[in-house]
Amino acid sequence: MEGRAKDVPSLEQLEAELERVMETSSRRRMVRDMVFFLLVVAAAAILIVVLLLPLLQIKGTSMERTLENGDLAVAVNNARYEAGDVIAFNYNNSVLVKRVIALAGDWVDIDEDGSVYVNEQLLDEPYVNEKDLGRCNIDFPCQVPKGKIFVLGDNRKSSIDSRNTEVGCVEEDAVVGEVVFRIWPLSKVSFIK
Repeated sequence: MEGRAKDVPSLEQLEAELERVMETSSRRRMVRDMVFFLLVVAAAAILIVVLLLPLLQIKGTSMERTLENGDLAVAVNNARYEAGDVIAFNYNNSVLVKRVIALAGDWVDIDEDGSVYVNEQLLDEPYVNEKDLGRCNIDFPCQVPKGKIFVLGDNRKSSIDSRNTEVGCVEEDAVVGEVVFRIWPLSKVSFIK
């Protein structure tokens, strides 16, 4: 009998074991709740980024000086765009970035030197390094159709844009958003104009 009494835990030992189990259970619950909270926050952040603030990686040289190959930029989903805005839009399963030049109903003309006129007014384009007619296969002057936007890249020599029937005028519904902020590289973090 005496051997069995040693195997039976005392009341204090039972209470200590119960407290240890309760603490472990409480820690597990706290960790589980924390993981769940972090997953909800991450999902909300992803939804915000995808739906409201798309993150774009710039590929190519068509927007050089303003945006360069490899830059990361944030776009804001906006219902209204103005001439001069830099926008991102869906095109053939990819996203292109170009500058808004004219809106529906506007008349666009580009001369042999690459000077751009909208509604017979010469555009002041300080963002363009070198004017160029580029890869143009449309006739000017042309009127921007209803529900569309006429866009050009800032690097007119390398950009394929609304001057070419390959891209043409962009459907307003295809616009992802206005590119407003470069976040990478860190040495060039800036607002886009």
